[in-house]
Amino acid sequence: MIRGVLFDWRGTLVADPPEERWAPTPLERLGRNGADAPAVVEALEAASRTAEVAEHMHDLDCSATLHREATMRWFRTAGLDDELAAVLYDLDFEPENHPFFPDVRDTLRTLRERGIATSVVSDIHFDLRPEFETAGLGDLIDSYVLSFEHGVQKPHAEFFRIAADSLALHPTELLMVGDRASHDGGAVAVGITTLLAPPLRTAEVPRNLRLVLGLIDAADA
Repeated sequence: MIRGVLFDWRGTLVADPPEERWAPTPLERLGRNGADAPAVVEALEAASRTAEVAEHMHDLDCSATLHREATMRWFRTAGLDDELAAVLYDLDFEPENHPFFPDVRDTLRTLRERGIATSVVSDIHFDLRPEFETAGLGDLIDSYVLSFEHGVQKPHAEFFRIAADSLALHPTELLMVGDRASHDGGAVAVGITTLLAPPLRTAEVPRNLRLVLGLIDAADA
């Protein structure tokens, strides 16, 4: 029986726009030429493939400090000046840049009505609680397991054990819902049934979260 659901955040509950949609904003805010955005994106993609950047991107969400240091190293390697790097980095703190998918609210409400506990489990470098409160979803979430608060992130087994403990449930009583096998798939190793949805970059269409309810019904049948 499924008694609790662990939800990944970025890409699962909220849309994560591709870099080509992020790049124009900092340029425009700084009064620079927005037409330079494609070049910025290309430079970022090239830098992300370098050994210098890659070696520092593992476990970067284990602390806010580590995340900022690793990301700024990436931006410098891409040739971004300090002013542009700072504005680009700060975009991720703005809720409007990761809108909730349209079926999130109904799904969370239905789970609450059924007595199913919910937790947001995310590799993240800042507190997500205010965003859920602002969106009117705070009362539908029972716990938050945020990597920067625990010093461990997906796919490490300890992360998922912490998540299970946060709901006082056994891993076999949980369903993990995410979008990355490399990270969210780590839940399987500790005995958590896992649902992985294909990537979706726009919040204009539902995330098909009815699958969550269907799996719970099937488990209870």
